[in-house]
Amino acid sequence: MNLLTVNNLSVCLEHKSGSINILDQLNFELEKGQSLGIVGESGCGKSLMAFAVMGLLPENMKATGEVVFGRNLLDLAEKDLCQIRGNKIGMIFQEPMTALNPVLSIGFQVAESLRLHKNLSRHQSQQQASKVLDRVGLPANKFSRALFPHQLSGGQRQRVVIAIAMACEPELIIADEPTTALDVTIQEQILALIAELVSEENMALMLITHDLGVVAENTDQMLVMYAGRIIEKGSTKNVFQHLSHPYTRGLFASIPDADKHDNEHFLMSASSHKHRLPTIPGRVPEYWERSTACAFADRCPRAKAKCSSEIPHEILLRAGHSTACFFPYEEKS
Repeated sequence: MNLLTVNNLSVCLEHKSGSINILDQLNFELEKGQSLGIVGESGCGKSLMAFAVMGLLPENMKATGEVVFGRNLLDLAEKDLCQIRGNKIGMIFQEPMTALNPVLSIGFQVAESLRLHKNLSRHQSQQQASKVLDRVGLPANKFSRALFPHQLSGGQRQRVVIAIAMACEPELIIADEPTTALDVTIQEQILALIAELVSEENMALMLITHDLGVVAENTDQMLVMYAGRIIEKGSTKNVFQHLSHPYTRGLFASIPDADKHDNEHFLMSASSHKHRLPTIPGRVPEYWERSTACAFADRCPRAKAKCSSEIPHEILLRAGHSTACFFPYEEKS
């Protein structure tokens, strides 16, 4: 049974010249205990999609369609959404210094959601918050609960953000580029921590990243987004084995020393050769530059006249694997 079902989710920006679609007709599902990776370049709409699910869009943006999490979240009043955010759905933001309140202690910030959602007393919430901080690698004997965010390192602050998201044991965790500001060693620790906590509680995970290696190692299913649309989706193994959309293939090719022949593991190793990496020419179009055609057409090596005049619709390639492309690759070469 699906925990989260997104049907025809679109987000439009209300502008003086009219409404402009930033996200366009997104469709996907997420089951309980399943992990979903969402990948794409900056500006493709990954974070905006997460904010739409959470009901955190700016006032000048409007979401339409359905985000079904028991009921359609887009139909709920703000007071009802507040009962779900932080309680049933937790979110790990990419920049802990903006996610945390600089004038409140870390213990208070973790305990706050427990008081609000679990009706615990001040003492009970503080005790439970301390246990959660212990669990994310911030033991009380080394990290006083009275510390403020600026007194912690970047990795430690991100652990606090994870503790806040996990405190109420939600059914779904949305991790929005949770390791962006961290060095490689700390990134691995944070991703391992998220995976461990999600697995222990049988939570569903939506992991947003630009790193295909992170998706390969940490997710069961994946979506590839480009210019506000989903252009390829399926099981992580299927997508990596076939790389059907030219954009997905371009992302994969740009990974340092990508092992293009190991379909079983499809993981990346450190490069021992000095050479220029392949790149995808051009850039992601801004939302006001998008037309009623394939948004990737002017960057695509397989584009034909049809691509510049029509929007490709999703086609099923094989069980559990689909793409939105007129001329997909049949097999990974």
